[in-house]
Amino acid sequence: MSAVEEKIKEIITGIVHCEGKALTPTTTWKDLKADSLDLVQVLVQLEETYGIEISDTDAEKLKSFGDLVAYIEGVVAAKAKS
Repeated sequence: MSAVEEKIKEIITGIVHCEGKALTPTTTWKDLKADSLDLVQVLVQLEETYGIEISDTDAEKLKSFGDLVAYIEGVVAAKAKS
């Protein structure tokens, strides 16, 4: 598990109040019983943590934990190259 994935898991478990073992690549927000406010809080925390901006268009595509991890790892890697 990457450091980015660990941090994302930490943020989600703190906001959604779920167990880390509940987060698999296919876990959806619905599986976690997370509402739209939870999702917004997670995204804002990720933006602050990594100094990035997640557009609404991109956020709508992030349906699972795996989607979110892949997206954040990609953005962080792109930011590191610039």
